[in-house]
Amino acid sequence: MRTISEEDRLLLVRHERAVRLSIDAVEAVSDAALSNETPCAGWDLRALLDHMGTQNRGFAAAARGANDPAVWAVRPATDPLGDYVRSAHDVVAAFAACQARTLFLPEIPPGEFPVATALGFHLIDSVVHAWDVARSVGRAIDLDPDLAPTALRIAEAVPTGTARHRPDAAFGPALEVTDTTATLDRILRVLGRAPEWLPSRV
Repeated sequence: MRTISEEDRLLLVRHERAVRLSIDAVEAVSDAALSNETPCAGWDLRALLDHMGTQNRGFAAAARGANDPAVWAVRPATDPLGDYVRSAHDVVAAFAACQARTLFLPEIPPGEFPVATALGFHLIDSVVHAWDVARSVGRAIDLDPDLAPTALRIAEAVPTGTARHRPDAAFGPALEVTDTTATLDRILRVLGRAPEWLPSRV
């Protein structure tokens, strides 16, 4: 059995909280909102949930030792809300049982990463997409004060540069932050999200 450090154990705990945040956001959504626009340009809520569920399944498969790029292909779900929640519980379980030291993530060059790094990738995705989902229905999220510093640290480590300008970039170019910017807003702005964004209709 792989032994983990206290730092890695805390990261696992905070990762689970981040995923729980996304579950709470999704469970507050109705089927009628699936056509709502989201902060992710060009994606309605249904498309965002399909992406989020696929990412969960990809990370879960990687945590279980799979090396199959096909797992990461987005397939529209017939029940996007329920599918997301199931995939979210599955990825938490997969990371909790993970015995590997590195994970294969084909969508992120160079493709292979230490488990803690992969866990950080998924943690920040979960936080930001929880916000995306909540904002698509005019809601907000409440970021756990224990989770917030970890999420901010990971967000600030995301590379900047021209890659952020590509249409398929996971995060847009960083927006300006100030010393008084609240932690969640800072995370969002560092990753190219405008905290004041709201859908044109709810």
